[in-house]
Amino acid sequence: MVKPLPARAVNATLRGAMAYGFCYREFDTAHLRTPGDWSVLGGDATAPAAYMLRWRAVDGVDYGYPDVTSGLLAIPAHERIGPPVLGTGFAPSNSELIPEFITSDFADLPLPANAQLVAYTPEGTEAILYTYQPEQRGWLRLAGPQWRHLLTPLNGVAPDQDYLPVQPERGFSRLVGNYQGLEHDAVADPPDTFRVLAMTRAARYSVESLNRRTRYARWRGVLCTGVTVEGEWVRLRLCRPDAVGVATLGAQCHERGVYEAWAPVAEVTDIQDVDIPYRI
Repeated sequence: MVKPLPARAVNATLRGAMAYGFCYREFDTAHLRTPGDWSVLGGDATAPAAYMLRWRAVDGVDYGYPDVTSGLLAIPAHERIGPPVLGTGFAPSNSELIPEFITSDFADLPLPANAQLVAYTPEGTEAILYTYQPEQRGWLRLAGPQWRHLLTPLNGVAPDQDYLPVQPERGFSRLVGNYQGLEHDAVADPPDTFRVLAMTRAARYSVESLNRRTRYARWRGVLCTGVTVEGEWVRLRLCRPDAVGVATLGAQCHERGVYEAWAPVAEVTDIQDVDIPYRI
């Protein structure tokens, strides 16, 4: 799967943001090679590079698509970012036919091992900038000196460093697995490897089952997932954004299709961690 990232989102990803929102199969976008090509999905055709988050899907249960019943279709233009959602299952374009997907309930997906931050240059060259290593909870820099100019324009990103560790407290989604009757934090390395999260290789046992554990809650009756917490406030993301829910929570559009709001912890109800089982 791939998700185009604006420059500001690269910094957020390096500091712990997960995969969420609208995304695309790499197979369907393999012909897009330059910032101009990627602009069909909302990118900046004049940017020095097009930035992508790329990862291997673990299970189809993590993905859906906005159809004609989606409340996104009725949200006014002044309350959204990016191109409209058509409800056809395809990205809006006069020249391309690209299926688009959303993460289930717009929830965060924990990144699998070896997810990548990638840049595409105006010449059509692919440069792998960073790769994600879950045991270190961080991103290792792969970009050599010839690609430093692609990192320099990114606000808050130092071109000569790795990003270790990413704090595990960020977000409320994580992978958990069972090994010999005990629950452990887990790592997905699809298609075949699903293991206990451990720094030492000898302790990276294959798990017998795997779940994505995501926190759900309601605020003012609207179903949301948890994003992060700061003091007495929690940031919530609407699971099924529509005009009524956005107005009720005073939610702001964070990116295309993604609506979030800060809520007092004391007002949030029905808080529960939901396990979504994966087939492994």
